[in-house]
Amino acid sequence: MIAVRRARPSDAPGIAAVHVAAWRSAYAGILDEAYLSELSEIRLAAFYHRAILDRREGHAVFVAAAGGPDQPRDQPGVEPGIVGFASGGRARRRGLAEGEVETLYILDDYREQGVGRRLMRAMAAHLRAIGCNSALAWVLAGNPSRYFYRRLGGRLAMQEHTSVAGRPVEQVAVLWDPIDTLLAATAPVKEG
Repeated sequence: MIAVRRARPSDAPGIAAVHVAAWRSAYAGILDEAYLSELSEIRLAAFYHRAILDRREGHAVFVAAAGGPDQPRDQPGVEPGIVGFASGGRARRRGLAEGEVETLYILDDYREQGVGRRLMRAMAAHLRAIGCNSALAWVLAGNPSRYFYRRLGGRLAMQEHTSVAGRPVEQVAVLWDPIDTLLAATAPVKEG
């Protein structure tokens, strides 16, 4: 069973491990391999520990935690239970949307199981609760997961170049305006 909940400071090492694994998988061939191989779980854990505690601008971090038979046991470095996470708050850049989903990363073995949808629902509900009526997510144009956001009703709003580790890459902004579009697309589906 996978539970989505607000992150706790003790989740930071697991979040960092997911971040590293997801980046190495999603950005292979897009970002420099040397940069990806040097990603530090220790530095990222410290970053996420601070991020979990930082509530400025409505910032929040949510985790997807597996328990029971879903528990990832064979993945070195992964804090038991953490299989994905999302973070966000008020938009870092004003003008396109009021809220922003800053990160969404899931271990490969847990993709296509509704984990991303549930994390996006948690973020959308949080953004709505802090008064955001629209939301966006920046996605590297070469990221194979970019279509996930479109399936959730997001529309392309902007395209630009940015730099990651000194390498120019193209990114796109996916927009949900109104945010109700995202909430409706991620609503739980009744079974039976």
